[in-house]
Amino acid sequence: MTRLSVEMLAADAPEPITSAGHAQLGIAVLAGIAVIVLLITKYKLHAFLALTIGSLALGAFAGAPLDKVITSFSTGLGSTVAGVGVLIALGAILGKMLADSGGADEIVDTILAKAGGRSMPWAMVLIASVIGLPLFFEVGVVLLIPVVLMVAKRGNYSLMRIGIPALAGLSVMHGLVPPHPGPLVAIDAVGANLGVTLALGVLVAIPTVIIAGPVFSKYAARWVDVPAPDRMIPQRASEDLEKRPGFGPTLFTILLPVVLMLAKALVDIVIDDPENTVQRVFDVIGSPLIALLAAVLVGIFTLLGPAGFGKERVSPLVEKSLAPIAGILLIVGAGGGFKQTLIDTGVGQMVLEISEDWSIPALLLAWLIAVAIRLATGSATVATVSAAGLVAPLAADMSTTHAALLVLAIGAGSLFFSHVNDAGFWLVKEYFGLTVGQNIKTWSVMETIISVVAGGLVLLLSLVI
Repeated sequence: MTRLSVEMLAADAPEPITSAGHAQLGIAVLAGIAVIVLLITKYKLHAFLALTIGSLALGAFAGAPLDKVITSFSTGLGSTVAGVGVLIALGAILGKMLADSGGADEIVDTILAKAGGRSMPWAMVLIASVIGLPLFFEVGVVLLIPVVLMVAKRGNYSLMRIGIPALAGLSVMHGLVPPHPGPLVAIDAVGANLGVTLALGVLVAIPTVIIAGPVFSKYAARWVDVPAPDRMIPQRASEDLEKRPGFGPTLFTILLPVVLMLAKALVDIVIDDPENTVQRVFDVIGSPLIALLAAVLVGIFTLLGPAGFGKERVSPLVEKSLAPIAGILLIVGAGGGFKQTLIDTGVGQMVLEISEDWSIPALLLAWLIAVAIRLATGSATVATVSAAGLVAPLAADMSTTHAALLVLAIGAGSLFFSHVNDAGFWLVKEYFGLTVGQNIKTWSVMETIISVVAGGLVLLLSLVI
């Protein structure tokens, strides 16, 4: 992402809808989150309704005009669904095609045959890390979670033992390693070297993902022992299918969007000219929507065709694949609405203003500011952009390596403790069929481990390089 795009993002940022003081905003944040948690845990209200009511409560406690609160919530809901809704739908269609054709069974059976027992969590974290390199976190979840659920179910593994390593691999790549948008924005803001940041990011990511993935998953599986939810797992392809797609064509179909998006990222880095024809072509074919759509269209020929599915069965298959994700789309969207309400009421700006006078080392300051904004807004991207903009002047006198470490400190802080104001929190909760409490014990703790471990490693590296 270029400096121009960052400036455009900042220019498009909405004005605060209230001029409430810091104390009132702090109380409003706590009250809004408390309302959501209380409605879900005590009164068993659906998360979509709880998030909607919590957003209105936040605005009321902040003293904001109710009409503007409604506008902020609707805007956040719409932008979130626009950003991930179609991707979730396309992923659901691809997952249904994989399952009904027997392609998913081929993948799962092959994985189970090659890796088993203690090696399975390590296999999952490796796959997630590689696939997660060029992907947005939500896209990676859409592609990987169906496989995670089926491996856990068919191999009789604990869901957390398999799921946590996969989520850790995706999350670490998202926060620390370019060409993800967050790290690229921070690199541009502080003037860091992309190659050095990439190398140090991988160096920090490897031990971080091991600790937060396979190691932590042992404890997560003890704390939350739940089976893979049947409602999100398509049943095994009918045994009366005469044949099913081979491992090669199935893997090609799954990896096609990954390859297309990775190619786009590489072209953007190498060419870095928005007017260049090659870059413009790859910007189109490598966009998440087009990449996933291409995989779905290719899957009709590589998955459904070999399994003997005629064209008359394609439309009913698509229709059946969309029904289970309606609730997920609404909950994820409402989580985005709550996040936007937090931003528009001035909570993010409040945290930045309070943080300006802190007298601590630059890397720790960057991590803490990103943590505070992440906790307040729920958005890793907002935390990264805001923190990078605030600490950018500190990079002026830094060495090349320390400027890169500053980027990684921001990225690590932006992943801290995902909770009810993060759309990703609800995405994971619904896919895994967890309660709010169970999701906090597993997903939220895993995110915190990633943030703390990566932040600590960055500080240690700063002492030796």
